[in-house]
Formats: sequence, C-alpha cells, structure tokens
Amino acid sequence: MTAVPAPPVPSTPGGTVLRPITGPDEVELFNRLPYAFNHEIAGDLAAGRRRPELLWTALDADGRLLARAGWWCPPGSTEPLLLDVLDHVPGHRATAEALLRRALAAVVPEGTVPPKYTRFLPAGWREDPAVRAVVDGPLSVVERLGAVPFVERLRLEWRAGTPVPDPTGRLRIRPAAGEAEVVDLCTGILAGTLDAYSRDDLSRMTAREAAQQQYDEEFAQYTTPRAWWRVAESARTGEPVGLVVAARNAYRPIIAYLGVLPGHRGRGLAEELLAEGTRVLAAAGAEVIRASTDVGNTPMAAAFGRTGYTAFEHEYVMTWG
Repeated sequence: MTAVPAPPVPSTPGGTVLRPITGPDEVELFNRLPYAFNHEIAGDLAAGRRRPELLWTALDADGRLLARAGWWCPPGSTEPLLLDVLDHVPGHRATAEALLRRALAAVVPEGTVPPKYTRFLPAGWREDPAVRAVVDGPLSVVERLGAVPFVERLRLEWRAGTPVPDPTGRLRIRPAAGEAEVVDLCTGILAGTLDAYSRDDLSRMTAREAAQQQYDEEFAQYTTPRAWWRVAESARTGEPVGLVVAARNAYRPIIAYLGVLPGHRGRGLAEELLAEGTRVLAAAGAEVIRASTDVGNTPMAAAFGRTGYTAFEHEYVMTWG
C-alpha cells in the first residue's frame, strides 16, 4: 500500500499536530487508544477496507497520541462509508473536535454530507459511569459538528452448542430462486417495517428501488453460496412467507437479512426462518454467528432471543443532515 504524505498541521496553541498516518508502519501509533476495532485495523488496511489517508491522529509535541478519527470504506473504494473510530484521551475533547474538523475537511468533498458515525458500546452503557466517561466525549464532538442521533441497534450473537428451535411443520423452506424473487420479497417485506435504515430509504425512494439497492449494494457482494439464502412458504397454502439471508461478510458468519411479509407477522414465523438460517451457517462450520436489529424493533429482537441469540453490544449511530 502506498504511503501518503503527512505534513504537520499545527492547529492548537500547544502545537498539536493533526495528520493522517503514513501507512501500515503507524498502525501501532493509531491503536494506542483502546477500542473494539483495534485488532482489525492492520488487516483492514491490507485488504483495502481502510486507507492511510482515512486514519487521522492528533499528536502532541512529544509524539503522544491525544485523539484519533478513522473511516471504513468498501474494498477497492476510495470513498469512506462510515466514521467508525473516534477517541481521545481524558481532557482532550477539544483536541478531538479540532482533529475531526480538520479530517472532515480533507476526507469529505465540499458540499457532501459526511458518512454516518457509528460506535459500539457495551449493553447497559447508559447506566455505567465508567463507560459514559469514555463515550460521552466522542458523541458530543460529533454532535457539535452537526450530527444527530439516528438509531441504536442491538448486536447479537449465537454460539455453537446453543439449542435452535426445531421446525414446526408450518413452513416449507427452500433456497431462494434468484435475484428477482429476492427483490420481490424484500419489496413486500418493507411494508410496515420498523427498521430505521429501511424507513430512511423509503423516505427517499420507492420500496422496489430500496429493495433493489439493498440487493445490489449488499446481497450481491457476498461471496458465500446463494443456496444459503432461504425462502419460507406456507406449508398449507404454498404462498411466500419471508426470507432469511445467511452469509459471511469480510469478518465472520452473519444473518444478513431476516424478514416476514406483513400478512404473516405476529405468528412466530420469524424465529423459524432465523433458526433455518442459523442451521445453514452452523452446518458450514460457524462457531459464532452475528446479527443486529434496532433497539426499537422489539418483535425482531424477541425473535432473536427465542432462537438463542444474545445481545452482547449496542451500536449507536449518528448522521449528518
């Protein structure tokens, strides 16, 4: 990976230098502040999911790391998709704000809405003073720069050996027939959705456009077998009921999508579909399966809970208008 120039950019009275890292040789410097993604930074750089010019640091006159900001981008892209790293040492919230302002000016083209900011947090983070002391600073920095809360999501996981509910016989489940069927099902599932990302999409486009976009930008990018994508039909009538997309992303096995058509909701069918997706991944050797859903989507969260998934973390997302 080509190193990027890192000219010193003093921007505080104390001579703090704000700059991106020069390359993989400075990953250790960038990781001197703790966070959940630190163990992935080097691998992401090598795989093209991060770029040196998207990993910014604030260094004091002695080279100590005071704050950092980092964006994630899809492999092969130069455009950042998420601001997912923002940290500072105690007492340096103003430094973090100066760093983010400087980095945003360099990373985001003028007149462009910045990418979403996301932070992973322990469950019960609001009631833990120690956690709040760490996260309130970054959250307030992003807010001061114009971002607002968008959604809080549960991060869920299933571990090998956890019992999965047996089929009840109410559904016939088969591999999805192809793109057209998947897009049709996703279009129908969007009706009455509680998912914040989907509702945001529907404020800007039709349900079919949103479904096609999700297929093109997410589903089509998975390299795992399409046979893992399962469609459920009513065993009694043969009509479609819902869809589960089991896959593996760049990091681990996941339940990428789970949805039930409006006429079949409220009958416990989501967990039957989820159980099938879980069995598919477990049969492929998955020891841990990850998934996520909005905190406010209580029916879906309950379906995951009844299928043996536990919430191990929250994800807090903020957006710029």
